Amino acid sequence: MRKLFGALVIVVATLAVLFTPIFCQAAEEIKVGIVDSYSGPPSTYTNDVLDGFKMALDRINAKGGVLGRKITFVTRDDKFKVDLGLSSAKELVMREKVDLLMGTINSAVALAVSDLAKKEKIPFLATYSKSSNITGAKGHRYVFSMNENTEMIGRAAAEGLAKKPFVNYWIAGDDYEYGHAVGEGIWNNLKKMKPEAKLIGESWWKVGEPDFTPYITAILSAKPDAVIVATGGAGCVPFLKAAKATGFNERVPFFMHTATELSTLRPLGLEAPEGVLGTSNYFFYFPDTPENKAFAAEFKEAFGRYPSFGSLVGFVTGQFIAKAYEKAGAVDTEKFIDAMEGMTVDSPIGKLTMRDFDHQLMLPMFMGVTKKVPGYDFLISTDIVTIPAEDAMPPVEEIKKLREK
Repeated sequence: MRKLFGALVIVVATLAVLFTPIFCQAAEEIKVGIVDSYSGPPSTYTNDVLDGFKMALDRINAKGGVLGRKITFVTRDDKFKVDLGLSSAKELVMREKVDLLMGTINSAVALAVSDLAKKEKIPFLATYSKSSNITGAKGHRYVFSMNENTEMIGRAAAEGLAKKPFVNYWIAGDDYEYGHAVGEGIWNNLKKMKPEAKLIGESWWKVGEPDFTPYITAILSAKPDAVIVATGGAGCVPFLKAAKATGFNERVPFFMHTATELSTLRPLGLEAPEGVLGTSNYFFYFPDTPENKAFAAEFKEAFGRYPSFGSLVGFVTGQFIAKAYEKAGAVDTEKFIDAMEGMTVDSPIGKLTMRDFDHQLMLPMFMGVTKKVPGYDFLISTDIVTIPAEDAMPPVEEIKKLREK
């Protein structure tokens, strides 16, 4: 008996040694570090990204996670400041030991975090910052853009504006990375499509500008045919509020990317200006498909509100992360990146592909006009026109030339 007991002890001990790594690995997690602006006006967009991401993770983790690991996350508020965003990202990498970085609505923060990601060789998935430099001139192996960029905005907006009778334009926007990038992106593409278009003036205000009235007055006195408003996440809602208060939208046509986006219109309710031309990559009511209806219903059930484009971005980002690690077969940075390149996932608006060369997610663009519609306590987009991803994406050859400079 003693010999038998001794043998059993040895067997049990041996099995424990053999299977301990497996049990430990199963107990580990895939940790995502999110840096974003959760204070002030930008939070209307970033909270939707976070909730969409949560919804995706709930689905994934309910099925056992990926590779036997659950995906978890920690967040840091950059307060829309570059220095705080960069220090937060460093802390997440060095102290929290995250496997991935994600987030940023501020394009300047995104570019700073992107530089860090390249240096530390850690994947960074930019979820709402839209500078084309992120995956264009300053793109690299470790950064991915999960939303549209300013070049895509420019091409889509120009396509719509070129069909309008406007000739004399004014550009006005935030005096920072995103504002100038989106303004230049729209104008450069519009000039190619409509050479007779003229830029008669520009206005640039500081981020967080509390009073747009002097700028609006100056623009109206110049009497442009139309205005391109290049304001970012912190300024979209305040500018539309000022446009309504001053009657700007009734006196001159203007285009603003995200003007038709739910996250922009929802805070204004029925006080948002009508007739504003805008673009977005997602509406919960368009396309009218079973997949989109199901996504919208699930999000509303979970969070008590309709999903916005940010909700879609967060959800799709979670899907890409899970599928890439599954394809990689290991929690390994280089294998993860290889798996992400060229990957396609299903989404509420159809299949979405990560272009392999520049790591830019290929998204369709939807252009429409703000309007009050019975049944909603906020304005929605009407007369929606779809611009396919292939038409909005800059050619790979252009990206190559940008990176060679």
